[in-house]
Amino acid sequence: MIDLRLLREDPDRVRTSQRARGESEAAVDALLAADEDRRVTVAAFESVRAEQNQLGKQVAKAKGEERAALLARTKELAGQVKAAQADVDRAEAALRAAHLAVPNVVEDGAPAGGEDDFVVLRHVGDKPDLPSPRDHVEIGEGLGAIDLERGAKVSGSRFYYLTGVGALLQLALLQLALQQAVEHGFVPVIPPVLVKPEAMEGTGFLGAHASEVYRLEADDLYLVGTSEVPLAAYHAGEILDLDQPLRYAGWSSCFRREAGSHGKDVRGILRVHQFDKVEMFSYCRPEQAHDEHRRLLAMEEEMLAKVEIPYRVIDVAAGDLGTSAARKFDCEAWVPSQGRYREVTSTSNCTTYQARRLGIRYRDENGRPQAAATLNGTLATTRWLIPILENHQQPDGKVRVPEVLRPFLGGRDVLG
Repeated sequence: MIDLRLLREDPDRVRTSQRARGESEAAVDALLAADEDRRVTVAAFESVRAEQNQLGKQVAKAKGEERAALLARTKELAGQVKAAQADVDRAEAALRAAHLAVPNVVEDGAPAGGEDDFVVLRHVGDKPDLPSPRDHVEIGEGLGAIDLERGAKVSGSRFYYLTGVGALLQLALLQLALQQAVEHGFVPVIPPVLVKPEAMEGTGFLGAHASEVYRLEADDLYLVGTSEVPLAAYHAGEILDLDQPLRYAGWSSCFRREAGSHGKDVRGILRVHQFDKVEMFSYCRPEQAHDEHRRLLAMEEEMLAKVEIPYRVIDVAAGDLGTSAARKFDCEAWVPSQGRYREVTSTSNCTTYQARRLGIRYRDENGRPQAAATLNGTLATTRWLIPILENHQQPDGKVRVPEVLRPFLGGRDVLG
């Protein structure tokens, strides 16, 4: 949720954010109206409740006709208090619904526009000279590393098996990511991948992105599409010590329905229903969030450099941000067979948006509870196998193993 104080003091900033996202400004006006309605109804309730309390004290002292009159008025007020309480309940429900409908306020400097309006910040690494590059499916099947046919047989389209060196390569990559995270002070976590609705809603995944989520109706639980969800909900309802940021690295399987992606990236393991990922997650004070965001991006670039993949960094446009994100940077790896860059990491600054929904706070210098900031970033995922296999392919059909991964693969320098 956005900060209602910001809404009241600077509604035009929220409207500007909505325009940058390509969203309706009417949601801002609806939230302003709902906020005002709640304040009016609460004031009315408190007024009649105060009169009721005052009369209660007078009745105890009154006698005769005065007491009878006061009792009659007390009975009348009881009905008014009940009605006023119902108005407050209605207003609070309307305010919550309007509050949930407004996405996070976009950070100053983020590009306006939609999916194609990103800004390229830098290119890193040299593209390999491959006159006729094979794609990761051909390479993976040749190595006995990827089995798409049996994945489809057992589970349907967009499922796969990683076998032999494919399984080993993924484990090597994720272990390297977790090792790097620990070296940088992150606490390793293997979280649950089934979560309650409040965890999913609290992180902003049940709004515009609800169609992407798998739900187990019989248990009213959701399969997570990223360990961001259980890591964010880990401290729900708590007051944290944030003298220093709290940093976690979650290793989990992830599940996405890929709704609306029919016909897109159907070949291979680029866009699939299940994959594994190491996800970074940080809690910090709001004034630290900007620098923490750059820290997560630097961690992602460090990993890409280690596995020797050429990539570019983009500043994602406001219209392509998730509901919770105020700013997002993607790293896109070069995929030789496609002759283009494809996203392999994403890091988002969610400011206080998720923490307000989940009730995650810290105490400021005066001891007052304040909403914390949350951030997330991908450190490695199954999708990375695509650029690793393609950029390191050899003419003889083998794949060179990046030096940093060799200790995790028994020292082998090539896959074949």
